[in-house]
Amino acid sequence: MAENVFIIKFEEESKSYQTFSELKQMHATKQIVGEQMGVILNDADAGIQIKDFLDFTGTDKTARGSIIGALVGIIGGPLGILLGWMGGTFIGATGDAREIKNAMNVFEQVTSFIAHGQTGVIILAREEDFKTIQDYTYNLGGQVVRLNGEYVKDQIKQAQLAQFELERDARKRWKDQNK
Repeated sequence: MAENVFIIKFEEESKSYQTFSELKQMHATKQIVGEQMGVILNDADAGIQIKDFLDFTGTDKTARGSIIGALVGIIGGPLGILLGWMGGTFIGATGDAREIKNAMNVFEQVTSFIAHGQTGVIILAREEDFKTIQDYTYNLGGQVVRLNGEYVKDQIKQAQLAQFELERDARKRWKDQNK
């Protein structure tokens, strides 16, 4: 399955939860084929948080170990804090998704698209589900950004490796300075 990561946002928090529920129903009735889905909140103090999560495959009942969990974990982890991803400081609270699409990595896109205080939905689904998801989102007055699933997975792997190397180097420097 060629999957994509769809990031959806609305001005009203309730519409994110409504979308989560409706997309779950669309998956159950085979209107879309999802893999994972989560409601996320970009909290000004705590960063990106997963407020609700669903693994459509049934293999992972929690966000831990999921693509969405990894994405959120990197944004809020040491690397995300170091590079400013947690704060969404690259573009600010607003910005046209089309303008930022090619200029930023996936982590920057998430934190710039879903502004502080906003709630959104992230869903991994097939490429052919884009029109259905887009039409539903637009009908509710929302916006949607589509990212290539392989690109997102690659960005996560690269960030995890960079974070591991930073942590290893920091431990070594700390140990060397405190001999």
